[in-house]
Amino acid sequence: MLREFKQFLLRGNVVDLAVGVVIGAAFGTVVTALVTDLLTPLVAAVAKVPDFGGLAFTINGSVFRYGHFINALISFILVAAAIFFFVVKPINVLISRSRKEPIPDPTTKICKECLSEIPIGAKRCKYCTRTA
Repeated sequence: MLREFKQFLLRGNVVDLAVGVVIGAAFGTVVTALVTDLLTPLVAAVAKVPDFGGLAFTINGSVFRYGHFINALISFILVAAAIFFFVVKPINVLISRSRKEPIPDPTTKICKECLSEIPIGAKRCKYCTRTA
């Protein structure tokens, strides 16, 4: 039973998933820092309101804190933009650069005598009748 557990743990899917979770958590910290320390102050400088958390209204004694929702919405948009522009777009560019069309197999060859183009499977040139 211990051997089966070891095989389960060392199976590629489990190890890949574990690595993905750890990298994802670390990347989440980086993106959160980017949004919190750089992008949110930029929005605050433009909007001249550093925090929308204090915005609220009251109806019949119930407090509606729509400012927290605005903060969460701005944070989500900034995180999505940061991931798109700093991760997705560069990865897509790298992938598109690495994918090159494979060179197709030649369908013709050049006759050594008359230098005309003949099919690759031809045994004789149709122009000069030389053996290809």
